[in-house]
Amino acid sequence: MPASASSNFPADLIGRLSSVDGGAKIKALREVKNQIIGNRTKKVYYIKLGLVPSVVSVLSTASDSDSDLLIQAAAVVGSFSCGVEAGVEAVLSAGALPHLLRLLSSPDEKVVDACARALRMIYRSKRAPKYDFLQGQNMSFLLSLLNSDNENVTGLGASITSHSCQTSAEQKALYDAGVVKKLVSLLQGSLSQRDASLESLAILIKNNHEVISKFVGPESGSALSSVIELTKDKNARTRLLACMCLIVIRNGSLCYLEDVGIRNTLVTVLLGLFDDPGQVGDEAFFALASLISDNEDLQKVAFEAGAVDKLRVHLQRNPSHARRLQGILVALAELGSKLESCRSNILSLQVLKSVTDALTHESTEVRAAACICLRSVSRSVKNLSAGSFTDEMIVVPLVQLLHDHSTCVQVAALGAISNIVVDFSVRKSTFMRCGGLKQLVQLAKSMDSTVRLNTAWALRNLVFLADSKRKDMIYSELGAFTFVNLICDHEPSVQEHALALVRNLVDGSIHHVEYAFAEDGVIFQAVGKQLQSALNSEVWIQGMYVLSNLASGAEVHKESVLEILLQQPGKGTQSPLLKFLRSNDSRLRTVTVWAIINLTFPSSPGAFGRVVRLRGASIFSQLKTMVNDPCLDVKLRVRTALGQYLTFVDDSA
Repeated sequence: MPASASSNFPADLIGRLSSVDGGAKIKALREVKNQIIGNRTKKVYYIKLGLVPSVVSVLSTASDSDSDLLIQAAAVVGSFSCGVEAGVEAVLSAGALPHLLRLLSSPDEKVVDACARALRMIYRSKRAPKYDFLQGQNMSFLLSLLNSDNENVTGLGASITSHSCQTSAEQKALYDAGVVKKLVSLLQGSLSQRDASLESLAILIKNNHEVISKFVGPESGSALSSVIELTKDKNARTRLLACMCLIVIRNGSLCYLEDVGIRNTLVTVLLGLFDDPGQVGDEAFFALASLISDNEDLQKVAFEAGAVDKLRVHLQRNPSHARRLQGILVALAELGSKLESCRSNILSLQVLKSVTDALTHESTEVRAAACICLRSVSRSVKNLSAGSFTDEMIVVPLVQLLHDHSTCVQVAALGAISNIVVDFSVRKSTFMRCGGLKQLVQLAKSMDSTVRLNTAWALRNLVFLADSKRKDMIYSELGAFTFVNLICDHEPSVQEHALALVRNLVDGSIHHVEYAFAEDGVIFQAVGKQLQSALNSEVWIQGMYVLSNLASGAEVHKESVLEILLQQPGKGTQSPLLKFLRSNDSRLRTVTVWAIINLTFPSSPGAFGRVVRLRGASIFSQLKTMVNDPCLDVKLRVRTALGQYLTFVDDSA
């Protein structure tokens, strides 16, 4: 085509689409369709040139008798909507949806078919409008689609269901209206109907125990067996969707699908689907991860079926598609989340090198998945410490990810760091040398509570069993007021980990205890404030561990701790000490008795005075009621505390 003709080509197309000559319009529509089918670049080009409104205009102005024109216009609208979000947005903005829906009532079956295909493309996008199925007319419309004799129309009904069903109330309403029953009947239909129905069924029963119970029960007939049978279908996508539907059933109600044969079948089918080079293969990795998530028995089944080895092979092929790489990493993370033998196998197969390489991948999702995988594998202290990889290969890229623009990557990196720095003095040094501590200080001030939580967790583990030199560095870098801000955070989970951080910081010598009393004791005061005001037992437990550690310090520290524990917030209220001794949580009772033991240790010069004050506050009377506490730890500590008390009573006598 000459340059002048090429430059006028889009304008010429738009002109012909506006022509009064129906034949010219059809020819123009076919030209557009032939150029954009399977060509994303051309689609985006024509969208930017404003071609979509002209196509939709043809759809809206054509006579119902202009079947060829309507069919071609609907086909072009569907093509623009296929796989390009900008195309869906352009189609919706041009007002195509109501015209396509209206034409589903056309007497011409081919027009109905073309419009249903276009609508299915639109409803694959998150941008498509959702139907409220609690409104009667919407439910009636959906049932009319599902009851159609046209397979594309029934497929559209299934697609709208998958796209729009969001709440448990809608799930129940759809089941009660007979939608699930209709979808089950479509499992016996064409390939397109089977796949669309399986997708919709998974959405309709997800996380809804009541609907799942009905689906697997006798009132649904052979619904469950039909889905199980489809795991053997010759079509790979059908097998995947059947597996995903069964996984939803199992995860939503653990009393179902416990049969060993079904579990083995699911694992075997999914492992076989790994080899599919397309989207089915990509999604199979995520499906396996969902199946074995938080289930040690299923992880063992997958491990024994050779899942780790298969994942290693696919990982070392350096998949170019980010979605596939993410799925492999997520599946590895789940496999290594509980089984020590599985973690050992992952490391022995030298998967770790590929995982650490993924930390620098261009995809946000892949970087986050690599961090999650590292966190899972690093739960094995023995294997990670004995690994053949240098600290820099793991720690340095993780520290760099603390600067990542994505919050989800930062959180995932913090999770991995929390495991890797615990009890490894070499890695603690590497982490701090690489600037990790400085970045944690910045992240502790984040506006995102999830980031603050995971930062406090990482700091907690960094301080754990650290020597005095490193504790000094950490305290100096953070500063007392950063500790205070974390302790007084509005999120209880952040408070809990901040107090655990202080607990680890002050554990050890009197020098360590002094951290809490520096800067006019702001950290100590913050701890006391939380014990008085918090409503969360986890916060109380960590706060009491802090005070128990402080109570092992010098006399001035012990006296300060006693003041806080005996302080009554108001008239007629209990002191924290008495309240915690009467708690239903045995962990809280245990650490509270530990604090009393440290406060009344017989060799402490001021112990007798503190015993007198504790007796006056009815603490020892309370302890006497706990000598047969149902928790063995509490019972033993109570007897130790009362034994120390009797030492002073005997001496005074």
